[in-house]
Amino acid sequence: MKTNMGETNLTVVMEFILLGFSDIPRLEGFLFVLFLIIYMSILIGNGLIILITKIDPTLQTPMYFFIGNLSFLEICYTSVTIPRLLSNLWSQRRNISFLACAIQLTAFLIMGATECFLLAVMSYDRYVAICKPLHYPVIMSHNKCIKLVVGSWISGIPLQIGQTCQIFSLPLCGSNKLNHVFCDIPPLLKLACGDTSINEFSVYADVLILAMIPFLLILWSYSKIINTILKMPSATGRSKAFSTCSSHLIVVGLFFGSAIITYLRPKSIHSAEADKILSLFYTIVTPMFNPMIYSLRNKDVIAALKKLLPK
Repeated sequence: MKTNMGETNLTVVMEFILLGFSDIPRLEGFLFVLFLIIYMSILIGNGLIILITKIDPTLQTPMYFFIGNLSFLEICYTSVTIPRLLSNLWSQRRNISFLACAIQLTAFLIMGATECFLLAVMSYDRYVAICKPLHYPVIMSHNKCIKLVVGSWISGIPLQIGQTCQIFSLPLCGSNKLNHVFCDIPPLLKLACGDTSINEFSVYADVLILAMIPFLLILWSYSKIINTILKMPSATGRSKAFSTCSSHLIVVGLFFGSAIITYLRPKSIHSAEADKILSLFYTIVTPMFNPMIYSLRNKDVIAALKKLLPK
């Protein structure tokens, strides 16, 4: 529902229409089944990771504590967007209220920021484990790990709430149709009237603070890690150290790569279809692959799963 404000041609939007995949109606049934399978695999895969990191005695270390928290975050992250997407595909009702859209965007942004900080924390954990192994138990105590996880969750909240308020306070005109699969910043800015350059700058600033700073911390950690690994005399030690880091690096590359391309590429080369594909990549594909990346490349996790699954 929307009402026009006379001569100014502004629109008071009561709800948005999420167009999603309405341009390819013949594929919507297939897409519903595909996304349902992906969502179930995310819940099961990440759920198993959480379970084994809680109950297996061999996995009671800071690294697996962080992996378990990342899996919990991935379940929350995807649950913000996929259930609504599945509902839209199943019912063909694409409307979402103004408030629900704002809540979805806020939760999505907060969890995205949390993932950035948590991945940085995990790289710091690997840095301490490899570069300062003798001090590792003291530096990465259980209380310290809890504080780092809590800090990751709350660090982005003020900025992301402010970002959402700024986006939803923009005057809207004309259409209330969002050519996207969920409420995200780029499609919402396209509905705004007038000059949105200040808002775009704010988005870039947010990304630089909440994504680029953790990303640079990750690069710094791994520069130190790689330098230390190369100095190890034992080839076996080097191989084991690289193995424990490679899984995390793959996840970092998948998440940060797609997110940075989405939010930092110039407006002139933005397209609705590209935005949809990229957003699906870091909100669905990465959470789906995380359990596989951490389990298939980790002997301890595979052993824990073998102990658990027969039961």
